[in-house]
Amino acid sequence: QVQLVESGGGLVQAGGSLRLSCAASGFIFSIDVMGWYRQGPGKQRELVATIASGDTDYADSVKGRFTISRDNAKKTVYLQMNSLKPEDTAVYYCYVDLPRRYWGQGTQVTVSS
Repeated sequence: QVQLVESGGGLVQAGGSLRLSCAASGFIFSIDVMGWYRQGPGKQRELVATIASGDTDYADSVKGRFTISRDNAKKTVYLQMNSLKPEDTAVYYCYVDLPRRYWGQGTQVTVSS
């Protein structure tokens, strides 16, 4: 059984920063792709960032502000979020592809104006 545990969400003022973490545990040989989605109030789920073998990709809305990274030894993916905006308010979900996809439980990020 594979589990993903997220941490790091919270309330922050616009312009502030947060760092999300997502640790995978269980029967894992290797992880192909790791990433983050988010779903804001009344919005569809949006792909935020992905990382695979060192290659990263970002949604246009977060480029230059968010940085995704991973620690393969710890089976952990991170999302450093800087210059946060109220429109970044959402529940953030991490995922890993093993290649079967597993999801975290979600962590709330709220950015106040």
